[in-house]
Amino acid sequence: MSSNLVKGTAILTIGLFLSKALGLLYVIPFYAIVGEKNIGLYQYAYIPYNLALAVAISGAPLAISKFVAKYNAMGDYATGRKLMKSGVLVMLLSGVLSFLVLYFMAEPIAHLVRKSDEQIFTIAEITSVIRWVSFALLAVPLMSIVRGYLQGNQKFEPTSVSQLVEQIVRIVVVLVGGFIVVNVLDLSPRTAVNFAVFAAFIGALAGLVVLYKYWMKYKPEFSQLYASSPTASNVTFLDMYKEVIGYTIPFVLVGVINPLYQFIDMITFNGAMSSIGLAKVTDVYLTMLNFLTHKVVMIPVMVATGFSMALIPVITGYYTKNDQKGLTRSLDQTFQIMLYLTVPMVLGLIILSNEFYTFLYSENPVGSGVLAAYAPVAILFGLFSVTAAILQGIDRHKWIVFTSLTGLLFKMVLNIPLIKLFEVNGAIAATAIGYAIAVGINIYVISRVLHYRSRMVFRRLVLIGIFNVIMFIAVHFTLKGLLAFSPVGGKMQALLYVMICAFVGVVVYGALSLKSGLAQKLFGDRLTRITKKLGFGG
Repeated sequence: MSSNLVKGTAILTIGLFLSKALGLLYVIPFYAIVGEKNIGLYQYAYIPYNLALAVAISGAPLAISKFVAKYNAMGDYATGRKLMKSGVLVMLLSGVLSFLVLYFMAEPIAHLVRKSDEQIFTIAEITSVIRWVSFALLAVPLMSIVRGYLQGNQKFEPTSVSQLVEQIVRIVVVLVGGFIVVNVLDLSPRTAVNFAVFAAFIGALAGLVVLYKYWMKYKPEFSQLYASSPTASNVTFLDMYKEVIGYTIPFVLVGVINPLYQFIDMITFNGAMSSIGLAKVTDVYLTMLNFLTHKVVMIPVMVATGFSMALIPVITGYYTKNDQKGLTRSLDQTFQIMLYLTVPMVLGLIILSNEFYTFLYSENPVGSGVLAAYAPVAILFGLFSVTAAILQGIDRHKWIVFTSLTGLLFKMVLNIPLIKLFEVNGAIAATAIGYAIAVGINIYVISRVLHYRSRMVFRRLVLIGIFNVIMFIAVHFTLKGLLAFSPVGGKMQALLYVMICAFVGVVVYGALSLKSGLAQKLFGDRLTRITKKLGFGG
């Protein structure tokens, strides 16, 4: 079992979980400050921002971690340092250019979004909010190269901590600023949304400060490795960036694929909904899909994202050394743990969709229906992230480009007709089909290239599936009993029901996993020693 993979994944996943959890929880008070109709303006800013950010970063954290890990595995620490020094300038330039592009493209994007005069937001309001968020692009790319270099040196903590601090600072600015704008200055909630998206820039500056402190902490260690390293290999800057750019194209696609799916919804959903007479509600429905429920659905995905970030340098190291056993062991471990943790979270969201939506936002049958329909797609999001990371680690970049674009093509072709037939669920179905096709091709390529077959993993996944069915039944009947006793009457009652059902789910799933020995096999010797003391099977 790869201790580097487990440790790196744990650090990154904990940081991502806290960051995602905070990113969800702050929406509750912000939703209360600006209201359901105005919060939709927020997502119109963040989708084009995420696209511009992915292009600006150009997959830097993962691409650079792969490059550095490769040369470190050969004992050449000087080449990685050489990339780091020149990359800082490249990222600064990239940030400025992407800021300018997004700032001046804001109005054309707004025209793509507004398809009917019956819609809630004006062209000017959508343009303004996109321009305010664009300032964050001046700082975020610089963070990305530092994170990538540190991850390539197996230093995962700085990425995790800086993301967390960045998120905390951003949220504090969003909530305090939003409250002051609306309740103290008595300005429009839409003005508060402008201020809220600008908070991304302030959060990024805080993240940079954290990374600088970590850099100073690790500097003596890096200097020692650099001093013991042979002179940087005969890799010219042109060759070096050619190699990195070769990595970055698939990295960009992986980083940008989810925002691209959302962007397709953003520019097609309103037009399709208007054509079937639903222009008055299209902004609100799109907000439910692309912002309110999407934030909840992405919580289970953070497990896969943590694996992806930690997996690439580990897989690259094994692949460079031609260590087939190490590769197989890492893949076995990844697929099992990811699905073991992700599937029960998804099932929980489906069963408790009404209670989750009521607690987080407000009671809304449409919103909770969207959450229940959207939740299963999280498994596909996670599998795409992990399988793409594996392909990146074994230098099959062209396949990532092919599968990403193929899935996206299906989304583009199917989106409008499915929306016209099934409204919001049509957009969800088009996303699921696109991701399923991409994941299917990725898995096929991995199995062919690495000759990867694992009956043990298949048996374990069947066992995980059985445990999830049992857990699903237990939680379902627990909720039915609670609702029969008293229907949900407010946010606190909804939260109470979520907590009771989650407790039942964790106890049932945990007991089955421990009694069967599955959890011990997945999470290693330390858990085995603890569970033996508690009387569970090892």
